[in-house]
Amino acid sequence: MLWRASLLALGCVAPPKKPAPAALSSGSKLPRLTQGAKRAFLSPAAASARIKALEGQLDTRLLYRDSRGVEITPAGERLLHHARLIMRQVDYLKSEFTQYGVDSAGHIRIFANTTAVTEFLPEVLAGFLSQRPGVTVDLQERLSRDIVRGVLDGTSDMGIIAGPVEASGLQVLHFSTDELVLMVPVGHALAELPSVTLEQTLAYQHIGLHEGSTLLSFLREHVERLGKQLSLRIQVSSFEAICRMVEAGVGIGIIPESAALRHSRTMQLVTVKLDEPWAIRERSILVRELEALPGTIRALIATLMPAPLGKS
Repeated sequence: MLWRASLLALGCVAPPKKPAPAALSSGSKLPRLTQGAKRAFLSPAAASARIKALEGQLDTRLLYRDSRGVEITPAGERLLHHARLIMRQVDYLKSEFTQYGVDSAGHIRIFANTTAVTEFLPEVLAGFLSQRPGVTVDLQERLSRDIVRGVLDGTSDMGIIAGPVEASGLQVLHFSTDELVLMVPVGHALAELPSVTLEQTLAYQHIGLHEGSTLLSFLREHVERLGKQLSLRIQVSSFEAICRMVEAGVGIGIIPESAALRHSRTMQLVTVKLDEPWAIRERSILVRELEALPGTIRALIATLMPAPLGKS
């Protein structure tokens, strides 16, 4: 392809006589090279030859081979990490030179927490995508640690998290603040209190989100620090479902204040402040390097930010 030939001149990818990273990438995820070769659209012999040739050039073993299949070596993992980043940059370059313009085409991969996926991102993405017919998005709900890891290794173009984060090597862009609150039904014993601690809520059964949700994992972590257990009566898939269960008197639930305000307009609910230092959470966007991102992703980030990028 023309774009690959151009990158060859810059030394950004291996020349044709070197193995393609796709062969190694696919092989590393599957127990047999035959399966990896199929995913890379190569014959097993061709995939094996390319990887062996690369091992020879690097003077390093990239795969452990035995009768059961293949397993990637630590050196292979390092090479794969860099190959993914390089190929992702190639994708960025391609998206910048399309017929739609610098911010009107491309594919965006987003790892985000529960609140982002279920609350504000659908509305933001609806408006963003309706104006850019050439853009596609892969939005996945992930735990905070997986969001950070995904952006670091190039699996995700950007991440959206809430709360403090250790993200060495990443740019952290704060864009809004939300607060976790307790939702209780009218007449509940906690409804008249100005605020409650997490420990006080544990005397009652909770309505929680589904397994794997970032908020449920976050709450369980803090409950475990108290030496307690979170009693879940039922787990549901959305904040709206939590509020409906609370309204019916099934239990109590902890959700973001933004969701509580919206659902309180149509349901009989009482919002109680959580007296915990971690209840107020800053929402942030994580990227490897903002200026290196294609125009499409920068345009989405600009849509999320309260002020133009680079301005206070």
